[in-house]
Amino acid sequence: MSERAAPFHCPYCGDEDLRPSEEGHGAWECGACNRAFRLKFLGLLARGLQRADNGGDDRI
Repeated sequence: MSERAAPFHCPYCGDEDLRPSEEGHGAWECGACNRAFRLKFLGLLARGLQRADNGGDDRI
């Protein structure tokens, strides 16, 4: 996989006015809230995501 994944919205304000930052790989800037952040892929979980299946009933 050679293409980089891009965020769809700012994790702080939710706006979509994002641009890559000059700070390096994974760094982004939000034009709406003037924040900079970095994204990093850590890896895949060995077991995957495990959820308790209670039939859709949120009560325990």
